[in-house]
Amino acid sequence: MTKVLYRRVFSILIPLVFVTLATPSADAQRFPRPADKPKGPLRPNIIMIVADDLGYGDLGSYGQKWIKTPNLDRLAAEGMRFTDAYAGSSIGCASRASLMTGFHMGHSYIRGNKNISLRAKDITLAMMLRKTGYKTLAIGKWGLGLDNTPGEPFRQGFEHWVGFLDQTHADNNYPQFLWRFEPGFKGVNAWNGPVKIHRNRDGRRLDYAQDLFTRAALNAIRIHRPAFDNKYRPFFMYLAYTTPHANADLYRKTGNGMEVPHNRPYDQYTWPMAEKNKAAMITRLDDDIGKIMARLRQYDMDKDTIVIFTSDNGPHAEGGNNPGYFRSAGNFRGIKRSLYEGGIRVPLIVRWTGKTKAGATSELPVAHWDFMPTLCQAARTAPPRDGDGISFLPTLQGLPQTRKHEQLYWEIHETVSLQAVRMGKWKAVRPAPGKALELYDLKADPGEQKNVAAQNPDVIIKLENFLRTTRTKSQHWPIKMANN
Repeated sequence: MTKVLYRRVFSILIPLVFVTLATPSADAQRFPRPADKPKGPLRPNIIMIVADDLGYGDLGSYGQKWIKTPNLDRLAAEGMRFTDAYAGSSIGCASRASLMTGFHMGHSYIRGNKNISLRAKDITLAMMLRKTGYKTLAIGKWGLGLDNTPGEPFRQGFEHWVGFLDQTHADNNYPQFLWRFEPGFKGVNAWNGPVKIHRNRDGRRLDYAQDLFTRAALNAIRIHRPAFDNKYRPFFMYLAYTTPHANADLYRKTGNGMEVPHNRPYDQYTWPMAEKNKAAMITRLDDDIGKIMARLRQYDMDKDTIVIFTSDNGPHAEGGNNPGYFRSAGNFRGIKRSLYEGGIRVPLIVRWTGKTKAGATSELPVAHWDFMPTLCQAARTAPPRDGDGISFLPTLQGLPQTRKHEQLYWEIHETVSLQAVRMGKWKAVRPAPGKALELYDLKADPGEQKNVAAQNPDVIIKLENFLRTTRTKSQHWPIKMANN
């Protein structure tokens, strides 16, 4: 079969990605299955779902009063909700790099939104899990390396993947193509490259990216369910949605960049259109997570699967959206691209039936760079030794958390370089290079409204000493002065 024919076939069957990976053998189809249940994994399946620009306050379980999120609220009721969870950064690519490699922004190779690729020597969570026997699948937004670079997903530990390589391409919720890597069986049906979405040609808007990713995830769960006729391998699925991110180009053209197929169930509300669109995007995301949980229950996999839900950073003020309209950052100050709490504190829900107590809430400060050691420990393998993360698996299992972070660190390099550090109840923010640290008592002032640096000089000295030594130099992200 020629490559041209493959392109036609796969462009039609994009929702059915991964379908050729694991079909039952002829004997399994010929003979009746035994009455007992097929063996599940000795190690848990892992599904990590990452929303794009979803704020701390955008879910009902985190205080949202207007946007409906019943499925994520149920996930929180069946699992553990973290009140003090942090993104790796307040912008997407850097945050995703932290999540995948286990480093904070002082050590991560990728510290911003430039098209910088992960390196061949970088070690990712997918690599670690694949090495220990997991099937590894990535679906959705990548942003850690373009084609023909070491950062492509299949070079970073993922056996199968479909989605957006380029973060800018990911702004388009009705893409005309997606990237796909599919090795097939012993090289047969191998595919690596763009796949056209013909239903979105010539300005048509029929296949919404989120819908494509959800169908791919549902199909992957069906394919990778426990079977009677083969040795079961657990899987790790990284499902990185693009909602509720805005489409900046569409906003420039139309004045509204919040792109969604319809506004149900908010059609009759008198909200501004961009806010109505955003609410519909979040509820649509919630609906799709409900479908994923239903598929896990259908195959009796929900008890063998760790389901993680989080966001890459705080809410945005793009595409005509006002993050204050629904209090998307909760009671916190700041949004995306800010190092105040609203830019970096994110929802984190973990459901692991039989291991995590249903309805539990944890105030343990954790961050995206903690996922590497936590999930490696859950998969019974040692994490890389040089990472910045600390496993919070004991907290998930209701055990004493003997190791905790003394400090959590962030930096960002947009118009000017910013730094922030949390140490216990204290949070310090440097608003620009050379500027004095601002200091906030998060226990008394979670909204970071009162700078108490002058009243706590000893704390400032300690945090200044930490900031002088915590970061390594970066050729791509040097400290950017205000006049640069």
